[in-house]
Amino acid sequence: MAVCGLLLVAGLGAGLFWCGRDFQVPPVEARPGPAEVARRFAWYCALGITGAVTAGLTVIGAGGRLAMRLLAVTAGDGAQGRTTEANEIVGEITASGTVGFITFTGIFGGLIAAGIYLVVRRYLPPNPLGGLVFGAGLLVVLGTVIDPLRADNRDFDLVGPGWVSVAVFALLALAFGAALAGWMARLSEWLPLPSREPRVLVRYAVPAALALVLFSVTAALVVLGVLVVLVTRWGALVDAVRSHTALLVGRVALVALAVLAMPGAVVSMADIVGR
Repeated sequence: MAVCGLLLVAGLGAGLFWCGRDFQVPPVEARPGPAEVARRFAWYCALGITGAVTAGLTVIGAGGRLAMRLLAVTAGDGAQGRTTEANEIVGEITASGTVGFITFTGIFGGLIAAGIYLVVRRYLPPNPLGGLVFGAGLLVVLGTVIDPLRADNRDFDLVGPGWVSVAVFALLALAFGAALAGWMARLSEWLPLPSREPRVLVRYAVPAALALVLFSVTAALVVLGVLVVLVTRWGALVDAVRSHTALLVGRVALVALAVLAMPGAVVSMADIVGR
């Protein structure tokens, strides 16, 4: 738990320190060729993977593990020793369970969130507000449907109380959004477009190694990269995506999605609080 605390403080602290910075997009040509589009796509992939590792492991992974431990403590003696939905024992702390949760939940959860962030980033308010809005949006749209505040998760019948569960995970979602935005902004300044320069190759080593380990992710990125290169050959579509109208439509669509998801999120959280 001490290691989780240090990871959370380090990851969240750095993210919050940088969350006031602007996301720096490399200059783009009016009609970039396939090679330039591929370089920019590789830049976004490396940025997303690196941001997923840093913010995901520290805030989602370590922070989530600490939240689970807190809820186990506040649940009282009656919950200790009972089995959770994930077949874990309430009150037991194991190194393997902690490492597994931080690694898999942190990395895969971070990859999904980082990918979504890079897609919707231009529709969000400027940082640091944009990071908080993103975290809140994740909680409302996905957090009450998938995890961590899914109403049909029977773990909330064991740990709690319910209002503590909702408060802890809501704060964690906001913290993750702000931290991810900060890490992405800083990494966008630090990571140049791919080139043959040794210093650039070194900076791409970590995301490249992680992508190779995650074979399914690599395959998906290759397919997506080919599609992106092909789509950018359609100049009219590129101009439409870059237009002010597209920006307005994207923001309206995100607001509409949040509004539609809000009733279900409120019902789910109210259900958890009432347990």
